[in-house]
Amino acid sequence: MSQLFTVKDLSSFLSLHPTTIYKLAEKGEIPFIKRRGVGIRFRKGEIEGWLNQGSLKINSFIESFSKVDLALDRYDRLFLKGGSMSRKEKTWSYPFGSVYLRLTKTGKEKWYIYYRVEGERIREVVKNAQSRADALKVLQVKVADAFRGRHGFKKQEKRIKFKEFAELYIENYAKVNKRSWKTDEYMLKRVKEFFNEKDLHEIDSLLIDQFRASILKEGVTKSTANRYMALLKSMLNLSIEWGYLKTNPVKVKFFSEMDNLKERILSKEEEQSLLEACSAHLKPIVLTALHTGMRKGEILNLKWSQVDFTNMVIKVENTKSGKPRLIPINECLLEELMRLKRQSGKSNYVFLYPDSGKPLKDVKRSFPGAVRRSGIRGLRFHDLRHSFASRLVAKGVDLITIKELLGHHSVRITERYTHSNSEQKKSAVERLASKKVTHFVPILSKSKRPLVSNDLFSIN
Repeated sequence: MSQLFTVKDLSSFLSLHPTTIYKLAEKGEIPFIKRRGVGIRFRKGEIEGWLNQGSLKINSFIESFSKVDLALDRYDRLFLKGGSMSRKEKTWSYPFGSVYLRLTKTGKEKWYIYYRVEGERIREVVKNAQSRADALKVLQVKVADAFRGRHGFKKQEKRIKFKEFAELYIENYAKVNKRSWKTDEYMLKRVKEFFNEKDLHEIDSLLIDQFRASILKEGVTKSTANRYMALLKSMLNLSIEWGYLKTNPVKVKFFSEMDNLKERILSKEEEQSLLEACSAHLKPIVLTALHTGMRKGEILNLKWSQVDFTNMVIKVENTKSGKPRLIPINECLLEELMRLKRQSGKSNYVFLYPDSGKPLKDVKRSFPGAVRRSGIRGLRFHDLRHSFASRLVAKGVDLITIKELLGHHSVRITERYTHSNSEQKKSAVERLASKKVTHFVPILSKSKRPLVSNDLFSIN
């Protein structure tokens, strides 16, 4: 015999008021049975078939609920139980859950929902919600889905193969939201080879572990394996939002990358040798890296519109973090930039090929050549950024200022770029043997504009 539901059960399932359920039954818009002494009841099988046929979608009421203020006010008059308000949070409570608004530290509004499933409290942020109406719709759907699972209703699963989902991810998400989408596309070639014809819902934790083990056997480093895991985790989180999966199978613990850090800091002697070995067009690029800590791509794409000679700053745009930052221009770099400005003619770009006058695309040949001629071993272009940060530390600049100059989200990332050399360490330990007591008081600049001293580097 098919399981029967009461009006209360069905109203909870559909996130509708019991009065609405009665009206739907009276109009014959919902299958029901009515017996004297029993009242109205709903057969599980009939309701499930009715939903699957599309006679009334689970969120039909939600979809008919307009975003306009009048409709929201009407809904509140029917169902709003109350709420609360504080300096940082506002709450609206309904019979099936709550919607609340919080302000971030930057003053941005974030919408959250709260509800219970079998006594378990669930709180979550509603991504991309622009209003209380948006958050309320999501709350209703979540509560309805929870009821469906509790009473045995099976939502028809959306099936898709991993390779097809990977294409959707690249076209509809990565290309739209990520500057590094080509890296994702390249990495997914190897991932698709492993998962082959697997359906997305067939991927579990064991399969994820097997994939990671396979790429490690091929010689991939642990840090690269972490990048693969991060990509998979991000993709499968997105698959939940798109309705393909209910949970993310990526449960692996990421490898520590502290052992992979390459401490390669230029000494003053090596810096001089490198600059002497640089070609005419490469030298100003190396100087800019050493005096600003900018990434290679940021330097090569630098335009004169970003260089403010009046205020002596460079505005770095199109950054890895997506946030522009200002870097002061010191005297050594100013002289070089003014020389380039006189030679640039009408070009918008700072760094040009000397023969054609076109913007430089890369230094993948000229920089390794200069390193080879200088006799320096194991130096990458990115090590110039490391050198910039480490030299600031040696001059006593605080990590917060260095973080802002490098454009990092947190000091933890900055710490990876700052390394004390052996002489600094020796000097630090020698202080313990000194009989003279020295009181060290760090002086932090109160100015929001970080200052870069001209004596950080030795340039002739």
